[in-house]
Amino acid sequence: MIILGTNSIKDTGYDVANSLRFNDGSSDHLTRTPSGSSNRRTFTISTWLKRSALGSAPMIILSAANSGNRDFIYFEGDALKVHKYNSGYDYKITTNRLFRDISAWSHICVAFDTTQGTAANRIKVYVNGVQETSLADSSYPSEDFDTNYNTVSLPQNIGKDWDSSNYFDGYLAETVMIDGSQLDPTSFGEFDEDSGIWKPKDVSGLTFGTNGFYLDFEDSSALGNDAAGSNNFTVNNLTAIDQSTDTCTNNFATGNPLQTNDLPTFSEGNLAFTSGSNHYKSGVSTIGVSSGKWFMESKFVSGTTHINGVIDEADLNAQSLTHPTAGVGFTTNSVGYISGSGNRFIADGSASYGASYTTGDIIGIALDLDSGTKTVTFYKNGASQGAINLPTGGTGTFFFAPGIYNGVSNANFGSPPFAISSGNTDGNGYGNFEYAVPSSYYSLNTKNLAEHGG
Repeated sequence: MIILGTNSIKDTGYDVANSLRFNDGSSDHLTRTPSGSSNRRTFTISTWLKRSALGSAPMIILSAANSGNRDFIYFEGDALKVHKYNSGYDYKITTNRLFRDISAWSHICVAFDTTQGTAANRIKVYVNGVQETSLADSSYPSEDFDTNYNTVSLPQNIGKDWDSSNYFDGYLAETVMIDGSQLDPTSFGEFDEDSGIWKPKDVSGLTFGTNGFYLDFEDSSALGNDAAGSNNFTVNNLTAIDQSTDTCTNNFATGNPLQTNDLPTFSEGNLAFTSGSNHYKSGVSTIGVSSGKWFMESKFVSGTTHINGVIDEADLNAQSLTHPTAGVGFTTNSVGYISGSGNRFIADGSASYGASYTTGDIIGIALDLDSGTKTVTFYKNGASQGAINLPTGGTGTFFFAPGIYNGVSNANFGSPPFAISSGNTDGNGYGNFEYAVPSSYYSLNTKNLAEHGG
């Protein structure tokens, strides 16, 4: 169903406003070259992240490098790795633990101090406030070793390796370097006293040092702005649309590339879905709900046919979400609204329903699991097409499932991957939608879930 990890707290005490959405397919990254060297032995790197893709290919969080001589923090084979390579490894730390949750945010803190006499103290890796001690590789740098970080004329890249490869795919928030101090994660986060969940805290009072920085991604016109000083990063292939409100204090649903077989191709933080084959393919939401009233939008970007809807967890687990094998509206406990005819589909049965829709149209999906008769209502460009009773009384857990046939669909769960011309929030002030959110319906995020159930 759902994995909420770091974000299922309604009141976090400290709220992070924005993250930055990186898409590996468009080579998104930030880069900065220090104008002078500073502490290459003692420093701390901290970031909050939500991955959008898994697999064996390296995905770089941060690197400092030139050709053949590079320090980097990255995922490979879903393990977290902290390495320096220079015709061989000068240090190599790899976790045994694999990180395969694309639905929740995590905090990573890597603290360096190569002046330490004990080798294991020279690099400490923490995830969600806890030090990683089960390691597949534990080759530490020599005492007083100089890394490439904070080195004059060597670029520090966020989201890519030293060359044009290995781009990060996902979301980053509260990305920090502390130059000159080896800090533990309590400088950046704390355990919630009620839930025990690791959550961020205000870092603005820290001492960042000569080449330190604090990227809060709050300025959409300068996404590489250093909120702690003047160590700004150059933005590459990222625009204001990539600034997101999906953060480590309010986690929004996205499409789930792990949910079914024969999936669409996911991009843009798992909010853009592409189908190139002769099937309806659906980007099912990472968050499922069994109560409450929830809303999303789906934009018809291109293609032959779109079908938007909701599907029950039992159907989702039983078969691939693909038609003609199966699909939203073609299974027992799902409802779909198809573009060409405007018909509705329930359990593979078609009936007249609403207006047809096409390229550029935005379909709202309002799911009511609280009323006596549980319904889904579709909206075409803000106009209701009428309520549809959910099959079998709407019992169970339901997921949003916007789908496509030979084309591209964009999902907006409240942090859209496309430009919004008007801007509408839900009743709690969350989300950014093209059309008004129906009264008493909410965007699918963890703050709303904590308040309204799900």
